[in-house]
Amino acid sequence: MTDARDETDARAASAEITSGADSGPGAEGTPSTHATNRTPGADSADSPDAEFSRITLGYPDEPLRLPPTPTPAGPGTRLDAWWQQRRLDPRWHRLATWGAPAIVLLVAIVTRLVNLSSPHALVFDETYYAKDAWSQLHLGYEGSWTDGDDAKFLAGDTDVYTDTASFVAHPPLGKWVIALGMMVFGVQDAIGWRISVAIVGILLVVLTMAIAHGLFRSRIITALSGGLLAIDGNAIVMSRVALLDVILALFCLLGVGAMLLDRAWAKRRIERWVVQRELGHRHTDWGRPIWWRPWMLAAAVAFGAASAVKWSGIWFLAIFAILSIVMEAIDRRRAGIAFWPTSAVLVQGPVSFLLLVPLAAAVHLASWTGWFLSDDGYDRHWTESGGGTAWTGGLAWVPTAFQNWYHYQASMYGFHVGESTPHSYQANPLTWLFLVRPTSMYYQESDGGASAAAITEIANPLIWWACTAALVFLIYRFIRTRQYGVGVLLVGVAAGYLPWMGYLQRTVFQFYTIVFEPFLVIGLAVALAHLLGRWNDPPSRRLTGLATVGGFLILAIALSIYWFPMWIGLPMPHDFIYSHYWLRSWL
Repeated sequence: MTDARDETDARAASAEITSGADSGPGAEGTPSTHATNRTPGADSADSPDAEFSRITLGYPDEPLRLPPTPTPAGPGTRLDAWWQQRRLDPRWHRLATWGAPAIVLLVAIVTRLVNLSSPHALVFDETYYAKDAWSQLHLGYEGSWTDGDDAKFLAGDTDVYTDTASFVAHPPLGKWVIALGMMVFGVQDAIGWRISVAIVGILLVVLTMAIAHGLFRSRIITALSGGLLAIDGNAIVMSRVALLDVILALFCLLGVGAMLLDRAWAKRRIERWVVQRELGHRHTDWGRPIWWRPWMLAAAVAFGAASAVKWSGIWFLAIFAILSIVMEAIDRRRAGIAFWPTSAVLVQGPVSFLLLVPLAAAVHLASWTGWFLSDDGYDRHWTESGGGTAWTGGLAWVPTAFQNWYHYQASMYGFHVGESTPHSYQANPLTWLFLVRPTSMYYQESDGGASAAAITEIANPLIWWACTAALVFLIYRFIRTRQYGVGVLLVGVAAGYLPWMGYLQRTVFQFYTIVFEPFLVIGLAVALAHLLGRWNDPPSRRLTGLATVGGFLILAIALSIYWFPMWIGLPMPHDFIYSHYWLRSWL
């Protein structure tokens, strides 16, 4: 039986992981082998990084521990003093906790739903995904369309597809999501094929705030993260057109969130196990595997769904699985397990693999149910029709349906790695962080060219370039402090961005960045909160921070208002449209 002190220590350690106060790999201190004689995670409690997380870079959410260095006794400004007088009032506490996220949610709803049905056109690759979703809804697979079917589809003659299967380059799940909106709203109006994506875009803002709060426990960082994503053009446009990328982004972020919760879950249990073993005078050298990890199973489902939208979702599964093992090793070291590297890699590693990979693969495979149940899906009877030879030898037992499916996947892979057809708006991945070549989704002139309606995926340039600068700050901060939350953000950006470095010659687009933009904006929010300073900083420091961050936000909002017509396709004078092309490469 554990005593009260041991249980308190374990609870304190579990709370620390969710606050992002860990110092991460390379933390100073040697792990104790006696868990009952020390507080788990205390080796980093006095680090600058831990202070950074506890104070939350703004108004504190909870009573604070004294920092290791002297600080001013009182609030830095009159605003801080005013808030300190009210922060203990439950009504003000609720307002501060929920008021800003509610406003952010309202902004996200407005920017993604207003005028959603306009233009009544198949914008950019909607010509593929909207029609494929409609035929998939009726056939179970993507039927073929002819070149003139766009006009018929827009006119309401939507059943002009054929039951001849069409080769498609992406798995079905994203198109099933688009089809849900068509089931509810029909296809007589563009809202039918866009509404599902718009809802996903709103949920992406909410989930970004949840991830930010889980990592940093700061109301300021939470609200800034969601607000920046809510008003950014890249996120707005990708939430208003029936493409797959924002759906991919949501599932990837869901998987990341589940992995973060899994770390807290597993850490609490390994620490309790160590306490119980030591109280029973039993060794803890190797640790033990944890089989029941519901949040890891949830992550497997989310990452499997991401890969069922686009194959690039697999990278999030692979990279965050590796991060999980790294953090497992750190947590086991802090819990007092002597052979913590081996325990993480050889004891828990195979178990985590079995929890993640088979379930993710099953979810991906399940997304093809419509294809398996059909008789006419693309390559559905490839071997039976003489298109190929059935597997022999040790693989002869594999059902022919799966053999045909595997051949289809091989064809898709060959398409992806070999896709290099020139496109006027393709953007080399090396340029993505600098916003060199955003994608023009739609452009239609009227009044003899005097006015036009445009949808251009130009991110808010101030937010985007500030995100790039903040990324440099995050790298510096992680090298200096090994802060867990910052490390997660860097890994998230790496999972969505670095794999494309292997395909520099492939035809890709700027809007692919939506999958890692949530991590960028959280990083920018962390940098802004750092500039903002703490509530008890010297008045001159605090006033400078408030003025800098306030000025940045006002300018960012003004630019989003200025660009908003270009993000939602409102008719505008020709000269006003061209005033938005700050760089020649944006044309």
